[in-house]
Amino acid sequence: MTVSPAARSILAGSAKGPVIASPEALSFWGGVDPATGKVIDVHHPLHGRCLTGGILMMPSSRGSCTGSGVLLDLILTGRAPAALVFSEAEDVLTLGALIAAEMFGKPLPVLRLSPESFAALSEAQTLEIDETRIVADGGAPIPVAPPATAALVLTDNDRAMLSGDKGIAVSQAMRIISAMAAQQGATTLVDVTQGHIDGCIYASPANLTFAEKMADMGTTVCVPTTMNAISVDRANWEKQGIPADFGDPAARLADAYVRMGCRPTFTCSPYLLDSAPRMGESIAWAESNAVIFANTVLGARTAKHPDFLDLCIALTGRAPLSGVYLEENRKAERIVEIEVPEQIDDSFWPLIGYLAGKAAPDRIPLLKGLADRKPDRDDLKALCAAFGTTSAAPMLHIEGVTPEAHLGAEDDADRVTITRADLKDGWTLLNEGPDEVELVAIGSPHASLTECQAFAAALDGGKRRDDVAVIVTAGHDVITAAKGDGTLAALQASGVQVLPDLCWCSISEPLFPTRTRAVMTNSGKYAHYGPGLSGRAVRFGSLADCVTAALTGRVPARLPDWLA
Repeated sequence: MTVSPAARSILAGSAKGPVIASPEALSFWGGVDPATGKVIDVHHPLHGRCLTGGILMMPSSRGSCTGSGVLLDLILTGRAPAALVFSEAEDVLTLGALIAAEMFGKPLPVLRLSPESFAALSEAQTLEIDETRIVADGGAPIPVAPPATAALVLTDNDRAMLSGDKGIAVSQAMRIISAMAAQQGATTLVDVTQGHIDGCIYASPANLTFAEKMADMGTTVCVPTTMNAISVDRANWEKQGIPADFGDPAARLADAYVRMGCRPTFTCSPYLLDSAPRMGESIAWAESNAVIFANTVLGARTAKHPDFLDLCIALTGRAPLSGVYLEENRKAERIVEIEVPEQIDDSFWPLIGYLAGKAAPDRIPLLKGLADRKPDRDDLKALCAAFGTTSAAPMLHIEGVTPEAHLGAEDDADRVTITRADLKDGWTLLNEGPDEVELVAIGSPHASLTECQAFAAALDGGKRRDDVAVIVTAGHDVITAAKGDGTLAALQASGVQVLPDLCWCSISEPLFPTRTRAVMTNSGKYAHYGPGLSGRAVRFGSLADCVTAALTGRVPARLPDWLA
């Protein structure tokens, strides 16, 4: 039997600094401010802590695939942690560090520790790291094993791409893919039929630097590739008063990916497009909610690919054959029993997704107790998005609902229960705001046509209150369909603004109304990220609560009837 080392180098390098340890994973996108290096996720134990120069220790990362871009920017501006130390497999931040070393010559060490060593070193005040050892508080050194190597079996076409026969950018992409394959333990690559780019969000100047560097080499994607929501309304940002120092680079970033042959879909809900993958199809998607929905609801197969790796795979059509590309890795590792109240409304689904992520932050869960509530596609969309904010897992199963729930759970899977008390606590956690709200936020992820129709029907011709802004974000295809069936006109008659291209996690002032003090949303995802991203209090509730807020400007911060 092979014994895993107490410490293994993932990306080599040297560092020294104070220990910043957390038992909870963190999303760098929406969780860390790239301008300061401070943790802005108000729900995280490290909230307010500056990570610059520290040895950041946490089990893994979670949340958005854009975290790789945030880390790259922190590295390039000198605001990054001195090193990253994990106790579990991690791809998103590792990829950001790999890009920094591979393309910009700025290495940042990444290590993985055994659970025992991680627990012990988390108690240290300082760590000193080099390629062969870790020293805690000046004590005895702990040896560090070199990066794991795997004999990667490449096809003739893989080798041709790697050697530069298809251009410098493709060669660079294959080197990055090969390095990620090695750290994931993959021994071969898999063909993918399509990609979805998350790196088109202007999370930081580093995203633009990377994209334009690749685009300037004249490369194009080799598989059909859609694009995520971007950071501006591409056609209207100047008229909307977005400052040029933000709007121009955000638009240039989108343009760089379009130049490389990506389809300008600009939606974080690519599963709503006519190009959505089928059961068993191997794809390469980034954007956490999309990845989870694709694996969970559609039965397609994709890892949660970090920003930058998404483009590398789209340029080559090849991805590391590891993780949930393999059926044996798609089984549940934790069974989550859910105590479902007798009566629920639509807010139950994002809430249960959020709590399921907390219950299974590092593994695929099988949720039990939901089948007889018959969730529809919009319910599952909301559940998957909220799950991705609190869990690093790329998918989940719902017994009697999702197509691969029959895979069941591993023999050693443990069990936890989400109780009615947990539901109440979760609701309270996401409602730390006042009764009065000035903004209603719908469409995180981008709203579907049926969601737009439901919102219009619930408004029932009512006009929003003058001092409450109501904004829906949706993809172009959905907006076109809503225009065709009259839904768009009904929403606009109620004073609702429907915006394309950008999503709530990327809306900035002044498009985000500057006078806002509190926001009402039906999105578990935005309820989590919104306070850190917007600097405002965010309230969470049902679609009916959002309508009440729109019409009256006030929703009491209390438990819903089905929980009270």
